[in-house]
Amino acid sequence: MTNQNSATVQSMEIDKSRASWAEHAVLWFSRAIAYVINIYVLAVEAILLLGFLLLLGGANPSSGFVEWVYRSMERSMKPFRGIFAPIELGITGNDVPSIFATSVLFAMIVYGLLAIVVHTVLAWLNGRAAKQAREDEEYRRQQIIGQITTNMNPVAQPPATPPSSTV
Repeated sequence: MTNQNSATVQSMEIDKSRASWAEHAVLWFSRAIAYVINIYVLAVEAILLLGFLLLLGGANPSSGFVEWVYRSMERSMKPFRGIFAPIELGITGNDVPSIFATSVLFAMIVYGLLAIVVHTVLAWLNGRAAKQAREDEEYRRQQIIGQITTNMNPVAQPPATPPSSTV
């Protein structure tokens, strides 16, 4: 009966370690995806801010850097084009209009909200991973304590039979 119980306990330990490994893999993969999304959203926010400031200042669009920022901004602005009309503030010294781009501001707000959501999910996943690590450590600690206790209290062995004396 004890062999059957120890086999069941070992089977449960193996199942728990497999489940623990699977949970760890899912958590780490989810965290990696959340980090990638967070980095992407922060990069988009930086490009939108640069584009907004360049439009507001009436930067020369034929400049290489300004052209790159506007081109990069176009990709992230596709879903937001046409929501609000841009407000022309005047003409700058190099005959380029200074534009208050309300659509860009709206896009920055939406991407900022997305960053907050991703950050919240990331914090939750980190909390789950930390909780899982604590539970695994506690499980290992309990296993070690159980092994030590078993080694200190060996099962009573039957008394040795005295040698038979043949007279």
